[in-house]
Amino acid sequence: MNDDNTTPLALEAFIPYKLNRAADLVSRGFGQIYKDRAGLTRPEWRTLATLGQYGTLTATSIGAHSSMHKTKVSRAVQALQDRKWLKRTTDEKDRRIERLTLTREGERNYRSLAELAHSFETRLKTVLGEEDFNALNRGLAAIETHLGKRIDM
Repeated sequence: MNDDNTTPLALEAFIPYKLNRAADLVSRGFGQIYKDRAGLTRPEWRTLATLGQYGTLTATSIGAHSSMHKTKVSRAVQALQDRKWLKRTTDEKDRRIERLTLTREGERNYRSLAELAHSFETRLKTVLGEEDFNALNRGLAAIETHLGKRIDM
């Protein structure tokens, strides 16, 4: 105990810590799949998946959708362009803006990895059971909703 008679924090029981650990375990599990199958880093996978889901976007939009810093997005975009999985097009109205789009090869790889992502999620649902999986989904949605509104704690 501390001198001010407060109860010490049991880190392994602290919900923010448990959420972070769980997210890391799941992310590493799926990360191994896209790394082994396609040689992608996490930012490259997120960039590919975001473009696969939304179509043509700017790097700024990718960062917003995938919660990545602009430098990580920039490196991922360059790596995917080097693989010929995406192309850049300068916006006709504002030449400072680049539109990013998956190439046919990028789309093919996205679809293949998206299938693996669905399979991974299905296995996770099987491990947790449908009831716990759905409860987890509802809980995560509630956290995003409430903390997205920036509640004062």
